[in-house]
Amino acid sequence: MGPYSSVVVQQAVAPQGVDWPLEVGAVPALASAFQPRAGLRERIDAVREEGATAVLTQVLSGGGGVGKSQLAASYASQAVAEGVDLVVWAPAAELQQVVTRFAEAGVRVEAPGVTGADPEADARAFLAWLATTSRRWLVVLDDIADPGAVEGWWPVSRTGSGWVLATTRLHDARLTGGGRRRVSVDVYEPDEAAAYLRARLAEDDGLVDGAVDELAGALGYLPLALGHAAAYMINHGVGCAAYLRLFRGSRSIAEVLPPSADAEGYGRQIATTLLLSLGAAEEADPAGLARAVLSLAAFLDPAGHPAALWAMESVLSSLGGCDAATVRTTLRVLHRYALLTCDGDAVRIHALTARAVREVTPDEVVPLLALTAADGLYEIWPEPDQPHRALAAVLRANTDVLTRTAGDHLWDPDGHEVLFRAGTSLIHAGLAESATAHWSGLASRAERLLGPEHPTTLGCRTNLSACHAVEGRVGEAMALTESVLVDRERVLGPGHPDTLAARANVAVAIAGAGHLGEAVLMTEQVLADGERAGLEDRDTLPTRLHLAELYREVGRVGEAVVLAERILADSERVLGADHPDLPHARSVVADCYMDAGRCLEAVALRERSLADAERLLGPDHVEVLSHRTFLAAFYWAVGRTGEALSLMDRTIADSERLLGPEHPGTLASREFFAVMRHPWRFLWRRILRRRPLPAADWRPIGDHRPGGRPPVRGRPGSSR
Repeated sequence: MGPYSSVVVQQAVAPQGVDWPLEVGAVPALASAFQPRAGLRERIDAVREEGATAVLTQVLSGGGGVGKSQLAASYASQAVAEGVDLVVWAPAAELQQVVTRFAEAGVRVEAPGVTGADPEADARAFLAWLATTSRRWLVVLDDIADPGAVEGWWPVSRTGSGWVLATTRLHDARLTGGGRRRVSVDVYEPDEAAAYLRARLAEDDGLVDGAVDELAGALGYLPLALGHAAAYMINHGVGCAAYLRLFRGSRSIAEVLPPSADAEGYGRQIATTLLLSLGAAEEADPAGLARAVLSLAAFLDPAGHPAALWAMESVLSSLGGCDAATVRTTLRVLHRYALLTCDGDAVRIHALTARAVREVTPDEVVPLLALTAADGLYEIWPEPDQPHRALAAVLRANTDVLTRTAGDHLWDPDGHEVLFRAGTSLIHAGLAESATAHWSGLASRAERLLGPEHPTTLGCRTNLSACHAVEGRVGEAMALTESVLVDRERVLGPGHPDTLAARANVAVAIAGAGHLGEAVLMTEQVLADGERAGLEDRDTLPTRLHLAELYREVGRVGEAVVLAERILADSERVLGADHPDLPHARSVVADCYMDAGRCLEAVALRERSLADAERLLGPDHVEVLSHRTFLAAFYWAVGRTGEALSLMDRTIADSERLLGPEHPGTLASREFFAVMRHPWRFLWRRILRRRPLPAADWRPIGDHRPGGRPPVRGRPGSSR
């Protein structure tokens, strides 16, 4: 993956044809009795029209619960209805969410230079397309939490055909300027709040009474509080006057909120309506799980978490061992009381509702909630997650939110696995900058909480060095890798498994720098020390595989064959047939066979490694392109010229589409294709030998604990 400056802007292949108009990202459904807020819309439209193309972006700024996202959703829904060519809805609480959504949009519109392999580069290519296209478009950036993070990612339109609408709770100067104007969004006007209640309660006789205006005022005209109240009244057949008495009688309940929790001025109303609705939901929930489920959801991403999380064993165990059907019933009850939203495969909770729930959650329960949420996310995470990009992005976003809401509770005793799983997912997704930031943050927090010499701290630094290597910062990667080795030798001793893994990483780096002889000696010593330390086969597989490759590279083919065959047998026995590392292990054996003259066996193994890679990683994964290239080489070497040329044609086309025409992988494929047509048959081996060592040779700290499944927690939402 390349830096932003290397984004390719030429069209790689002929477009397949875009079916306009497009909607990328799900625009939230409008709430029942949604109020159009004519006066506010007039202000937004006026700002939009002030400077024609100069004022491209309106930033809707206001406190939580005032309806910013609903207002943006109404504009997006209107754009869809009017047939605007492209509407993009991007959650913007985290930069990676924006990058992922922009990359997806770039693929959908077939923007020049989009490859599907590097999300950051694809997102940049999409921005370049937005700037120059004459098609009408609307991009919504919902809930910007860090203006500095999104700086440089604001869409612009040089043709005047596009418009950006952003929402945020912040009043930050960095959100304005550069064609961006702030529009303040406050609570409903009094007549809008009363109109909402009348419309929402219209189908139930007797609920709208003479107290409707007074109730709207008592709720501060706040849309979220009005929604809580309306759902309660409808479910219980309670009119405005009766609910007003409940609200005023329960005001003391809201005093559980500390003064610091009401910085926006809305916490008291939300706390009161929330607790009234939550109490009613608890009575209506036969399983008695309402408080526990809502409390757990409050620690996750308000933009949505997978509904499947509530069927995970770790979550169900923490909820008292109930079944998934019982939890679904509880979720429906909470949905009926407007405390959260069950929308297809996602569960959402309003950010202000979540905050109020967290504020009234007893301190002693918070660690249990945090760990249960982390267990659920970790359990649902697919391995590998590359073929499930959308799900992986949602899980990473939820992990980021959980990291903030849980504070340091995820670090008792030494860091939850989901923190590291999110980091490796960022690396695999090609989000190099985000991965570096993630691992740098983990390394800093680990050092603060656990100390600079703790194994987890050293593991985070190891993975940070891998991020530097991916970004091409070889010097920093080498320096950090060597420093980790020094610390591990001093703290853990030379024979500790983590020390041996660090030495193996240094050997990989040395080999990558071209010092193969030195790398062979170091890798042999690492394996010898590992055998003396009693390491299991699983722990030594990557290092042994790297040594087999090194033997082949330096001409020790016989030893390479023997070692590679043993490794493949151990890999199949230890890892199982569906492990994503197996295609690489088979390809190493195939390479050794080809160098040893066992050509037919080599071809058969290469065919199987390609089939497994396509099955496990998906047909468009970058590693699949590599497997196809080498299979074409093997076909060519054994005289199956037609199959070789056909496969290379396909590989080059896919490489241009996925990586771009100037990517080193694409250029290498083209070079090899040219050599295949050359009469000097011996040249193909020289080209194949110039490939970089596989990423699988790097030994980061894994995100799986010995023993497998995360531990079962107690029940959240209680003091036990």
